[in-house]
Amino acid sequence: MLDLGCAPGSWAKYAAQRVGPKGRVLGFDLRPVEVPLPPNARCEVLDVTARDPPLSVDGRAFDVVLSDMAPSTEGVRFADQFRSYELFTRALEIAAKALAPGGSFVGKIFQGPELADAKSRTAALFAETRVIRPRGTRTESYELFLLGLRKRR
Repeated sequence: MLDLGCAPGSWAKYAAQRVGPKGRVLGFDLRPVEVPLPPNARCEVLDVTARDPPLSVDGRAFDVVLSDMAPSTEGVRFADQFRSYELFTRALEIAAKALAPGGSFVGKIFQGPELADAKSRTAALFAETRVIRPRGTRTESYELFLLGLRKRR
C-alpha cells in the first residue's frame, strides 16, 4: 500500500496490520511520522507535489493507494476546496502510475465545485467509483473520500 499524507501515522500503522507481515506499506508526508510503525511499514518525508514517490515496493506495483492529503486551510472555503482538489488530482496521477491493474484508490477531497471533475477523472481509471463520507466526520466538515475500485488496465 502507498500512503500519501501519512503523518501522523495512524493509517500506515492500521494498514500494516491489515496487510500482514508479508505485505508492505510505504508512506510519504511533508512531516515525519512520530508513531512507532511495525517492520513492514515505512514513512518518509517527501513533497509528492514536487516529486514522484517510488511507484513500487520490492519491484511490485501497489494494490492500494490511499491519500489523506489535505491543504493547510486558510478559511476561504473556495480556495481551500480548490487546493484540496489539486492534492486529490495529484494523488490520482500517482495512483494511475503506481497501482497494479485491479488495484484500489482512496482519496480525500473537500466537497466543492471541482467534485464532479474529480469523480469523472476517477471513473476514467476505475471500473467502479464511490463517494464516502465517514460516520466520524464532523457535521460542519465538507471532507469526503472518493474511492476508485478495480483499476482498469
